[in-house]
Amino acid sequence: MNKITQVLQMDHLILEALKEDISSEDVSTNAVMKEAVNGEVELICKQDGIAAGLDVFCRVFQLLDEEIETELYCKDGDEVKKGQLMGKVAGDIRALLSGERVALNYLQRMSGIATYTHSVAALLEGTGIKLLDTRKTTPNMRIFEKYAVRAGGGYNHRYNLSDGVLLKDNHIGAAGSVAKAVEMAREYAPFVRKIEVEVENMEMVREAVSAGADIIMLDNMSVEEMKEAVSYIGGRAKTECSGNVTKENIERLISVGVDYISSGALTHSAPILDISLKNLHVI
Repeated sequence: MNKITQVLQMDHLILEALKEDISSEDVSTNAVMKEAVNGEVELICKQDGIAAGLDVFCRVFQLLDEEIETELYCKDGDEVKKGQLMGKVAGDIRALLSGERVALNYLQRMSGIATYTHSVAALLEGTGIKLLDTRKTTPNMRIFEKYAVRAGGGYNHRYNLSDGVLLKDNHIGAAGSVAKAVEMAREYAPFVRKIEVEVENMEMVREAVSAGADIIMLDNMSVEEMKEAVSYIGGRAKTECSGNVTKENIERLISVGVDYISSGALTHSAPILDISLKNLHVI
């Protein structure tokens, strides 16, 4: 996805989030601010973590009022500390108040994912194993959440179903076998597409290798089974392991010898990073 497409998609999604929060008007703000008055508010980090989503945060206010000015003192991927002043937002106080919650929702969620990803990726440092995300994302938040994974030091698996061939258990069941599923995928998909196959036991591993799969995902197998599978594959395909991988259990997988470890927890289980807009005042 190129940058122009990303911006257009993000603007559409941000506008939908704003419409969700302001269906007709911001009654509270309109009650206390009858006309435009310029003000400034501070963006303050309330716990240690990794920043992500600062451009999205700024864009929320710009879509409400293009005259809003944002000054940032950190960038995505930076470590931030409790009490740190991350930036300031200045302009029409009505836009500052109306955009506050949506802007913070994006920034807190994305920074939380980046923070959690960073903590998991640190456990794999020096191993040569790449940490991947999954499609287990919040509906209409994928573009933001997958970006946050990258900001935290992880890598993106396929973005969506149009992005690559991944033959999972139900695809294999529909086709009739691993070999048949791979054969059908090769006939349908362009030759430049890699074919990944999800397997659950050694019989499926052997069939995937024989069928010429490019990547073999070892799903919910024991460490011993995965080691046996990697040894059998012997470099004939890239290897990935998955299945309820979290920060608490990922270290047991390092010795398996796979190329990739994927974790849905990066996006579906990361807590937010506590960040606030404080000290609003007229300027």
